[in-house]
Amino acid sequence: MKSMRLLATAVALVSFGMGAATVASAQATRTWVSGVGDDANPCSRTAPCKTFAGAISKTAPGGEIDCLDPGGFGAVTITKAMTILCRGVSNGGVLVSGTNGIVVNAGVNDAVVLQGLDFEGFGSGLSGVWFIQGASLTVEDSSIRDFNTNGINFAPATNAKLFVRTVTITNTAPTAVGTTNAGIQVRPTGAANASVTINDSEITNGLFGVVADGAATTGHIGGIVRDSNVSGNIQNGITTSIGTASNVTLMVDNVAIANNGNNGLVAGGTNAGLLVGNSSVINNGGGVHPVSGGAVVSYGNNRVNGNSGMDGAFTSTTAVK
Repeated sequence: MKSMRLLATAVALVSFGMGAATVASAQATRTWVSGVGDDANPCSRTAPCKTFAGAISKTAPGGEIDCLDPGGFGAVTITKAMTILCRGVSNGGVLVSGTNGIVVNAGVNDAVVLQGLDFEGFGSGLSGVWFIQGASLTVEDSSIRDFNTNGINFAPATNAKLFVRTVTITNTAPTAVGTTNAGIQVRPTGAANASVTINDSEITNGLFGVVADGAATTGHIGGIVRDSNVSGNIQNGITTSIGTASNVTLMVDNVAIANNGNNGLVAGGTNAGLLVGNSSVINNGGGVHPVSGGAVVSYGNNRVNGNSGMDGAFTSTTAVK
């Protein structure tokens, strides 16, 4: 009897180990999608999936989904640390109508990276990327166009960071009059703080260009827009605004803010600010527009002229050090 019990225990342990191995092997650190793939596949290099949604359940937390070739890989909600990498293929497409492209609702410590993607909203898609929760979102080497809400809607419920580099966002919410929809809208909620870095990007031909809006948080929004073009938008180029208890400050460094229908630079509210250096504010409906106690501070090396309403004036100038 004792030997039978030992045998039964050994079989159970072996079975448990095999079950654990099966669960562990169900997710890979790297999976693959292809325009000719199949979501019934294991998403391996030789048997890729068809969509991001098909691949994500087979990708381990902290893993990576890679595009083998051009294709429309569909919308997906990301709930864990993840990289989606399509850089190097001619088109890693997220084509959607009437919905969001990629939604990020991950854990508070999860970093999400999107590289080399082509988002198309066909005029009815909501936001290209909607960030709800996670530690950080990085969007690089991508294009986002024809969405009717926001190109990137960064609305974290907990402290989070946004990094945007070499991204083109165009034709976002051009008919959504009465909203603050934008190429990039940063609007944390609750008591969340948001950190924003936008580099080497173009935000054009939408309703607003870049909006940092503190109306829904008691926290802080801070960051920088650098080496970029924010032009041709119907309303403002770059806007900071606050609620009753928030604090919103962006640095604007070497940015072209031109041909926007309303104002180039706007800071609205006593805790809203812009710190501007080596930038051009030209041919907008208005130039520099601090309002309701907002501050637009110059480093003294900017060019502000040709704005059809009035060029406006910086609230103060600080020395370049």
